[in-house]
Amino acid sequence: VLSCYKILNDLNSFFLMITNSIQNTHTSLLISVVVPVFKEEANIDPFLEKLIPVLDDINLEYEVIFSMDPSSDGTEKTIVSHLEQNPRIKLLRFSRRFGQAMSTLAGIEYSSGDAVVVIDVDLQDPPELIKTMVQKWREGYDVVMAQRRSRQGETLVKRLVSYLGYQVINRIADVKIPPNTGDFRLMSRKVVREIVRLKEMNGFLRGLSAVVGFKQICIPFDRDARFSGKGNYNQFFGSIRIGLNGIFGFSNFPLTLSTQFGFIVAGLSFLVAIAYLILKIWGVPFPTGNPTIVIIVLFLGGVQLISVGILGEYIGRIYEEVKDRPKYIVEKSWGDFKCQDDSVRET
Repeated sequence: VLSCYKILNDLNSFFLMITNSIQNTHTSLLISVVVPVFKEEANIDPFLEKLIPVLDDINLEYEVIFSMDPSSDGTEKTIVSHLEQNPRIKLLRFSRRFGQAMSTLAGIEYSSGDAVVVIDVDLQDPPELIKTMVQKWREGYDVVMAQRRSRQGETLVKRLVSYLGYQVINRIADVKIPPNTGDFRLMSRKVVREIVRLKEMNGFLRGLSAVVGFKQICIPFDRDARFSGKGNYNQFFGSIRIGLNGIFGFSNFPLTLSTQFGFIVAGLSFLVAIAYLILKIWGVPFPTGNPTIVIIVLFLGGVQLISVGILGEYIGRIYEEVKDRPKYIVEKSWGDFKCQDDSVRET
């Protein structure tokens, strides 16, 4: 009897140990790192050499998700060689180029972490800052943004456009976006859940995270130049396009401004007409003829084109939304993702 009791006691201890182990596995925190890439072969190795030790030091489970637009260089081959050695590295390859914004949102949707970090692969955003982000997240912040204190490797025009863009957006937009912040940020799972629910096509992450709200904080840092190669978008026109997404995607003020300007021009035209009438009655000579007509017509034509252009920006965005096309299409994936779809998988 004593022998049977001892055996049962040992079995009970064994099953209790297994149960605790399973519970600890399920309750352990997971950090997801989303990295959009396109033709970044030269940056993959040095990026992972810096990122992986940082994630190991945090002492949490992690996954690194590369969201890749099809690249003609060796970006895919380099990433695959790493994930074969480290199963926590994963890869999504899209059916065509959908752009950095959609690649980022795809990685976020496929992530399963309790916190999700978005970071570029060019090492302008230091992976070492993730430690501080995780610390702030543990303190109760839901969005931890990296705020650029300096911007090395960027032209004066790029910095000027960025500065003016943030000033304009924060004056007229419905939400406030901290200046000098990019996509480099940590977001808690509840923030990610709400961002995924938004279903917007513009993919302006810094605006979307401002829309969902929650407790947010900025961490200042000095941004380095790219480790290797050049960026895949024009610094001037790319910044303009991002700024326009921030303006037209989060504010109706341009429409209001267009209406107000129309009333002002109409009022001035009425005053000019009265002034001409008075001068005519009093017999005062005033300039008439083609120059006056041309100036007035060109001015009114410019106002009309600007107004139509503003209206067109909003109509174009409405058109993109109502088509309800997929924001991205995953052609192939490497790794174990909780997000299920019909893409070709490799494990």
